[in-house]
Amino acid sequence: MWTYLIRRAIQSVFVLFIVMSVCFCAMRLMPGNMWTLSIGMTEEQIQYANEQKHLFGLDLPIYQQYFRWVNDLLRGNFGLDYYHTPISSYIWGYFWNSFYLLGTSFLIALLIAIPWGIYNSKRQDGLSDKLGLILSLVGYSIPVFVLGHWLQEIFAFKLFWFPPSSMHAPNKKGDWVDLIYHMVLPVATVTIGLIAYYMKMVRTSMIEVLPSEFLSLARAKGASERRVTYRHALRVAVVPVITIIMLDLPTLISGAAVVENVFNWGGIGSLAVFSAQSRNYPVLLMIILIISAFVVVANFLADLLYTIVDPRVKIHRKSVLRR
Repeated sequence: MWTYLIRRAIQSVFVLFIVMSVCFCAMRLMPGNMWTLSIGMTEEQIQYANEQKHLFGLDLPIYQQYFRWVNDLLRGNFGLDYYHTPISSYIWGYFWNSFYLLGTSFLIALLIAIPWGIYNSKRQDGLSDKLGLILSLVGYSIPVFVLGHWLQEIFAFKLFWFPPSSMHAPNKKGDWVDLIYHMVLPVATVTIGLIAYYMKMVRTSMIEVLPSEFLSLARAKGASERRVTYRHALRVAVVPVITIIMLDLPTLISGAAVVENVFNWGGIGSLAVFSAQSRNYPVLLMIILIISAFVVVANFLADLLYTIVDPRVKIHRKSVLRR
């Protein structure tokens, strides 16, 4: 088991290194920068642009830029953005804002989608199952920016139940109750699509597992139907669901970036859009690195979770390692 863990950890680090290197080269080879974008061609402005390029090392060969960047990164130095502000002084605040939004949406979606998917799998073609399939198709088909504007129009501008945007009222920064109040609409926007998607996945996976012989054996041994469903069937059915969820993490994060811009939520997605528009490439590069590290670590933890929820995975890996 430990051999497998070490091997997976090395693979994760290697993947992260490849992503980091490719993104760095892509950023550095991209034409233009924020100075050539916003500055005219007067003599003084050209001189200022050249000074800024020299200050940030953009006039060095790309391999020297890369080694300098990696050296700073290994020491925990994220460097300066093109406005001469330390990136580490603000990027983590944006990251945690996105984490609150995505984490809350993800948790609510799982708490609703898993029981609903299990219920519908055991009552195929029933009213709840038909209604669930229709809602999942509608919920997953509507783009998040359209859904977000609909919720804003109905619950913020017409009913006045919730604020239309921002994270806090102007005089209530740091108030958790006010933060939760402002989270309702963006969380609902993300959650609706996730519930539709996850419910359908759980339902499909459970339908495939329920006729299995090992469940009939468990019933023959006297196990209750509740135990058969949640103790045995769900542990097997959840494995492909975890795989798909982990593979969809980048899509989920990109969708959250759209929601953040709709609701003016100060998350990592809105920061990435602003950095791309202003060509503030050091910030954009660190955002890509943080998201990539998050996805790699999440997939690594999911891979470990397989051995807990499904003993067959552990047995298969032991046999592979012996070979």
